[in-house]
Amino acid sequence: MSEIAIFGAGGRAGRALADEALRRGHRVTAVVRDPRRYAGPAPVAAGDVTDPGDVAAGHDVVISAVFDPSAEPRAFYTAAAWALLRIGARRLVVAGLASVLPTADGTLLMDTPGYPQEYREFCTAHAAGAEVLRGSGSDWLVVSPAGDFDHGGGRTGRYRVVPADAASRISYPDFAVAVLDEIEHPAHHRVHIGVEGPA
Repeated sequence: MSEIAIFGAGGRAGRALADEALRRGHRVTAVVRDPRRYAGPAPVAAGDVTDPGDVAAGHDVVISAVFDPSAEPRAFYTAAAWALLRIGARRLVVAGLASVLPTADGTLLMDTPGYPQEYREFCTAHAAGAEVLRGSGSDWLVVSPAGDFDHGGGRTGRYRVVPADAASRISYPDFAVAVLDEIEHPAHHRVHIGVEGPA
């Protein structure tokens, strides 16, 4: 059993991660900016991922599934990465984007023909946060859908680690299964992986 702090536990991915971690018997702290708005089952704490203070101190694992629509993306994700590293958790897992994940031929998904470009700045901001992690000596992992989330999908408990593919989908609960499997039985270190659910 691990002590797990989840930043962004109020979002769809964060809630699924908290649910899966509790299902497996871990101790979970849901870290959100406004605890009054958190309706999940985990104990909640107020915290800002860019300035977490001691809210996650003593946790074995820190998960980040954060999004701040009011922040400048590059500044937000790089500041978040630096702050998360300073916590000093045994393992850091970040929910990432498929857009900056390589496809089977090595091309980043966002650079493939026809891929929508309107959110490119946001995508490159995520990549900048991952670059901060790459420069550290910590045990980190970025996990993203290989394509996108299946917003209505349920928990099957099954997934595959695959290259980026715009057509790929995974439900939030199965994404959480993949992340918790990596926490309990780490198979990937200091990389970005994509996961997809069963066809």
